[in-house]
Amino acid sequence: MYLIVGLGNPESDYAKTRHNMGFNVINKLSDKYGIEVNKKKFKSLFGMGEIEGKKVILLKPQTYMNLSGEAVRECMDFYKIKPEELIVIYDDVDTDLGNVRIRIKGSAGTHNGMKSVIQNISTEEFARIRVGIGKPEDGEDMISYVIGAIKEEDKEGLEKGVEKAFEAVVIALKENIDIAMNRLN
Repeated sequence: MYLIVGLGNPESDYAKTRHNMGFNVINKLSDKYGIEVNKKKFKSLFGMGEIEGKKVILLKPQTYMNLSGEAVRECMDFYKIKPEELIVIYDDVDTDLGNVRIRIKGSAGTHNGMKSVIQNISTEEFARIRVGIGKPEDGEDMISYVIGAIKEEDKEGLEKGVEKAFEAVVIALKENIDIAMNRLN
């Protein structure tokens, strides 16, 4: 069984921000594969189903970004998920708008949600899909950029990144994460 986690913030104020790209990918997987993400447990909303013949759990932590790892750890412990069965999807300012970066291990960089995941599961060795949100313009505050309203001209690029991340998950499950990296990085 695979645990696919999208990082984001739970309140509706954050729904249409760059920081919720992980949630957006989970929503797209949920819609496409008919997996309702509406059960409440593990400090999360989650649902179970199948994607490309693989059993999956889709998880949206409801802890706020900087505590996401608590939700991930609780779900992994309950279902005995191994790190190699975990895929975490999140926004990344160091990846160009509309692109994705897929890795099977590595540090959290500056992302507090990923720092929490790594700290809580005690390993950096799990798949992650970073959805590029680009960098703020000169003089623009980073926090306002990440959790503020999205400019109209950026919406298409962000949707393109969500689509690529969705595709990466499907390829990883259908084939493997290395093939997803080779095709989409």
